[in-house]
Amino acid sequence: MALSPLGVFVVLYLITSIIAGDFYKVPLTVAFMLASVYAVMISTGRPMSQRISAFSRGASSEQMMLMIWIFVLAGAFASSAKAMGSIDATVNLTLSLLPPQMLLAGLFLAACFISLSIGTSVGTIVALTPIASGLADETGTSLAMMAAVVVGGSFFGDNLSFISDTTIAATSTQGCRLSDKFRVNSFIVVPAAIVVLCVYLFLGAGVHAPAAIDSVELVKVIPYLAVLVCAIFGINVMVVLVLGIVLTGLIGLVTGMYDVFGWFKSMGDGIMGMGELIIVTMMAGGMLELIKRGGGIDYIMGHLTRRVNGKRGAELAIGALVAVVDLCTANNTVAIITVGGIAHQIGSRYGVDSRKAASILDTFSCFTQGLLPYGAQMLMAAGLAQLSPVAMLPYLYYPFAIGIAAMLSILLRYPRRYS
Repeated sequence: MALSPLGVFVVLYLITSIIAGDFYKVPLTVAFMLASVYAVMISTGRPMSQRISAFSRGASSEQMMLMIWIFVLAGAFASSAKAMGSIDATVNLTLSLLPPQMLLAGLFLAACFISLSIGTSVGTIVALTPIASGLADETGTSLAMMAAVVVGGSFFGDNLSFISDTTIAATSTQGCRLSDKFRVNSFIVVPAAIVVLCVYLFLGAGVHAPAAIDSVELVKVIPYLAVLVCAIFGINVMVVLVLGIVLTGLIGLVTGMYDVFGWFKSMGDGIMGMGELIIVTMMAGGMLELIKRGGGIDYIMGHLTRRVNGKRGAELAIGALVAVVDLCTANNTVAIITVGGIAHQIGSRYGVDSRKAASILDTFSCFTQGLLPYGAQMLMAAGLAQLSPVAMLPYLYYPFAIGIAAMLSILLRYPRRYS
């Protein structure tokens, strides 16, 4: 019963939208509101005031509030940069440097490199999604595909980077070194990344350059260059966004693109544009907190580990555990921390190499998180690109690829040395 609010959400949003043939028919906020009301109603055994308090604590947890502040700053930066002409200038620079056939592959490589450098998928999405949206407009390419390329590439570094939260959580819970986990993980996901890159090279053959590319105003590219460079050097994403906002304001004022009030209005419009994402994030946090308190996650962990038998079964159980818990928490780092202890016990009992266990935890969590319409990464990309998160699902080749690669690594005992 504790898990049933997830089922209510899936039926209300995904299945209803599929039947209607339109993912904009059922607003995401309404689906989460009804699922959240249902979650509060079935949390029996406590007074209504306590149930609402528990929901509110989940909605306003430290992680949820951090995501909301990032949404606010990202909205302000994206809108002020667009009003100042920074996005158009950056898009024109990209089009002048890269042949159109290389745009998809180049965008994917950029997302992989930045996410590997900074260790966070959200920071990568914030930096690249507005550029991807501009490229889609200029070349007539699907906006959903362009945004999905960025989301997919962002999980390359989220999964592999030495400074990624998921990598640190996976290695610390399994008791192995970062370098060892990186080595094993690379054997699993790098082939998948190469395959996806080849797919983008093939699909990019159909991308055509616009008839005319406007001249590049390099001064207007500075905010995005600053954001990308600071992100690569590992500066906190909120600090990076504040710097970007200040730069867009100064350059916009100097070039006469807007006055102070125009700058303030553009920031306000961007923040208001993030309103739906903020509401969805809070309701998802509250609903998932009630699922956890109701014993839903404990039930999953007990049920999935009951029939483990042998090393391959143990690895499958570890992957399934972290994937299902990620569905219930919408946070891959939290999912790894939640199941890390029991995953270590399963691994020790059945002789699973700790380096392989850490890789399975990280890869399966990133695979699941990369496909969650209510995950922070998908919501952020959808908000910046102004489309439905579900519209990106068919184009998320890299998350699908690493999920398949992780499953094959278990079934085929690959890499052999660590299996």
